[in-house]
Amino acid sequence: MNPNIPPSTHRAMLSAPMRPVCLLILMASAALNAAHWNQFRGPNGSGVANEFRPPIRIDPAKPAWKTAAPPSHSSPILWSERLFVTGVDGDRLVIAALNASDGKLRWKTAAPEVELAKVHKAGSNAASSPCADGERVYAYFGSYGLICCDHDGKVAWKRPLSTPKSLYGMSTSPILHDGKLILALDNDLNIEGGKLSRSKIVAFDGETGEIVWETARPYNRSGWSTPAVWRHEHGVEIAALGSGRAYGYDAATGAEKWFVNGFSRETIATPVIGDGRLFLSAARLGGSGDAQVDPEPFWKAALQFDRNKDGRVGFNEITKDFTIPLRPELPPGHPGFGLPLPTDPDKRLQRQRGFFAWRDANKDGFWTHEEFVKDMLVGRGRPNLSAIKPGGRGDITESHTAWTLRSGVPEIPSPIFHDGRLHLARKGGILSCINADNGRQIYRERLNAGGQYSASPVIANDRLYLVSDRGVISVVKTGDRFELEHQADLKTPVPATPALDSTTIYVRTTEGIVAFR
Repeated sequence: MNPNIPPSTHRAMLSAPMRPVCLLILMASAALNAAHWNQFRGPNGSGVANEFRPPIRIDPAKPAWKTAAPPSHSSPILWSERLFVTGVDGDRLVIAALNASDGKLRWKTAAPEVELAKVHKAGSNAASSPCADGERVYAYFGSYGLICCDHDGKVAWKRPLSTPKSLYGMSTSPILHDGKLILALDNDLNIEGGKLSRSKIVAFDGETGEIVWETARPYNRSGWSTPAVWRHEHGVEIAALGSGRAYGYDAATGAEKWFVNGFSRETIATPVIGDGRLFLSAARLGGSGDAQVDPEPFWKAALQFDRNKDGRVGFNEITKDFTIPLRPELPPGHPGFGLPLPTDPDKRLQRQRGFFAWRDANKDGFWTHEEFVKDMLVGRGRPNLSAIKPGGRGDITESHTAWTLRSGVPEIPSPIFHDGRLHLARKGGILSCINADNGRQIYRERLNAGGQYSASPVIANDRLYLVSDRGVISVVKTGDRFELEHQADLKTPVPATPALDSTTIYVRTTEGIVAFR
């Protein structure tokens, strides 16, 4: 059954006398979608190709192949025997094709030479994943814009786009629908040539690169979520998360149809569709996935700056890496550990002093446990995973929200829907299984593979494949009972979501691409 069409619609479509014809159409459609992992997270960003059979047990010492690739945080995609990747080769943005069978380079094409935009240390100038159809492959680079090649690497068209202003750099990926390339371009308000550049979502003609429609997103600041196509009994919509809100746009015209409030300032996950509903998620600002935050790990992380070990953090203990911890599981100095700091030493110190004054409530030159904890518990919003019913218009926050969950919500990884369940993988190696019909938790377990998680989970052969930033792959059986079937440590960082085909899982590491089959 196609997860993008609700069960009631399937039943209606298969009613006599059209049942045999419609069944053949649905089967052909499912087979076509399953044949190609042609965008970020595969078919419509679902992350699911259950008919594929990649290995359940992975031996890091015995890959099918392993090849170097230009550095990138983007995910590989596949069309037939071609694996497409993007990267930064020296100071050039590139798109390349590899043989899926043996990893050999087929071709590499560079985008026009441009100055690379400033990105966060934990980010990349090639963080957006490409997408492909039967004729072309499309790539978006925040520093340049769009470039389209045929499957042999010949440039079909190019479209320079102004670089949105973003705290971390661009990572939203383009998607394809009905011959259109759709891209969300959210922006922290950037003055360019005397004009105010604002957030927008744009559909380009896939054959020519010309704009088909463009819709402003005036309430949005920078965001990192990739849109999804939501097909339901009322029509076809483009669902896109943004800062504080999620939106639905008419897929043919781009007209805004609805919005849902209640999300944090920073949205990263891709909307997910299942049983006719739309599932939208964003962690609390700073990455916490639970409404009730335990401040103790954050205070313990702050105490790493307590050099004289008196149980307080003093103004005179400010060091190069001093900042307000956001992700206590990471070490000081890691780009994701705390609130960002400028590289210029004077500006860095000025920012650190501001951070210190922020939580020094009595201005005595010390952070105490009481001051730190009190500030942590206010002002960051709440995590939100919402199930949205189709058919809404305008503000549907109350009218079309079936249920809302406030715990276990991932910061970076997208949820994944399979067989009536949602699976959520978040930092620390915590996996939650949720009943997608009512939002109730089925289980919440630790994978024994901690640290940060940037890769979104994927599903094949009734198994979840989860990859930590440290490079530990966990294979978990789907179902109502937690069963960790296998773990493999690649011993190299993994910044991106894996890709799948009928026999193979392709993992992008910081060293290149490695395939296991």
